[in-house]
Amino acid sequence: MIVRIWRARIDESRAEEYEDFAQNRSVPTFRAHVGFIGGALLRDGADCTVVTLWDTQRDVERLETSDRYRESVAAIMATGFVRAAGEAHAASVRT
Repeated sequence: MIVRIWRARIDESRAEEYEDFAQNRSVPTFRAHVGFIGGALLRDGADCTVVTLWDTQRDVERLETSDRYRESVAAIMATGFVRAAGEAHAASVRT
């Protein structure tokens, strides 16, 4: 199993918009991809972390190069409520 983690800081006054986007756009985008096992959207004030679980590293690579995912990333960045975003990191997990 692979865990993928993405962190961002948002405009806290627009947190509801971020959470709506995450539930209505990000989650369906992840679910549409082969190998998606599950995930969690975490927020502590302006600090957001998206943790997703994948079957294989190849599944993560396919996600990151898919048109649907890239469109979702472009859309969330265009909203303006994401103030800073880091690179996503993936690592193997032994269960």
